[in-house]
Amino acid sequence: MRGGVLGAGLSALILAACAGAPPPEPPPRSAPSAPAYHPRPAPRAAAPRAPRAEEAGPTDRILPLTALRGWEAEDHAAALAAFRGACGAARDPAMAQVCRDARAIGPLDRDQSKRFFEAHFRAEQTHGEGVLTAYFAPEYPARQKRDDDFSAPVRPRPADLGDTTQTPYLDRTAIEALPAGKPLAWMRPEDLFFLQVQGSGVLTFDDGRRMKALYAGNNGRPFVGIANPMRDRGLLAPDNVSADSIRNWLAANRGPDADAIMRLDPRYAFFSLAPDDGRPPVGSANVPLAAGRALAVDPTWHQMGELYWIDATAPILVGAFPAYRRLALALDTGGAIKGDVRADLYLGQGAAAGAEAGRVRHTLRLYRLVPKDPAP
Repeated sequence: MRGGVLGAGLSALILAACAGAPPPEPPPRSAPSAPAYHPRPAPRAAAPRAPRAEEAGPTDRILPLTALRGWEAEDHAAALAAFRGACGAARDPAMAQVCRDARAIGPLDRDQSKRFFEAHFRAEQTHGEGVLTAYFAPEYPARQKRDDDFSAPVRPRPADLGDTTQTPYLDRTAIEALPAGKPLAWMRPEDLFFLQVQGSGVLTFDDGRRMKALYAGNNGRPFVGIANPMRDRGLLAPDNVSADSIRNWLAANRGPDADAIMRLDPRYAFFSLAPDDGRPPVGSANVPLAAGRALAVDPTWHQMGELYWIDATAPILVGAFPAYRRLALALDTGGAIKGDVRADLYLGQGAAAGAEAGRVRHTLRLYRLVPKDPAP
């Protein structure tokens, strides 16, 4: 499961009905047996200007990690475990050295992990405020044979699908009018639509088999979000255009009405199937994505393997968590993820992750964690 597809879909679906992000500015619990950790000494530096009160958040461009809003409440041990597992994606020499340091030490408890981060990193705030959305790896039921509910064929890549960047293929309406041929599986129409938006997922058959549905290409047509027209037609409340509410409406109106809405998006994705190995999806950095600790970012602004502190508040969708404050790594990309202060947080696999991801549309402050220079 590659993030260029996976990280793009859900955020694009939701942001279509939300106010756009501001344009980017130019770059400028404890393990009792854990050993003691003694950090390397850091070079002497000028004392940073004191940050504002905790509720106001830090405002300095460069600041210590202790000034980050929510830093004390972070699960630093879980963050360090995620860092160890994915920091090999970093290409910056200083970050690579911190990665080697993290992997060389034994298990650390929460406080020791906190000291590790504070000894090795300082925070650098990106310019202004942006948007945090979220994505997930979906799981859907499927059938080998068509029935009244499972009526949408999962189509393999067509033999005549050429270079769609030069010559687009048939649109969604035309493809759905074609005979099903030999489909890979049958799904509920709204589930297939969301699988196509997400790009990949896991299918569970009634005999217990689990198969990964892997992205195999698309028809080259532009993606068109359906949230805006659903809101404008009064099908959804203005403050409730979450992915969950969209899918619920499509399921409740399965048939011509739902088909007409889904066909507003001319893009159509094709798939292949492979056995589910139980492993988490792999992002653009070619490392597994840790739930809640991986970000899809714009690679023109951010490097794969970089470490960030996200401070996301002020959600606009009903039922959303009030804030996301945590350490996470840039491990993925997405077509809808554009700009400096813009990120898509991977929340895991399955229905619960999907319900949460579909409600994330928060105002984001983003801090890059920069390795400190080692002491001479």
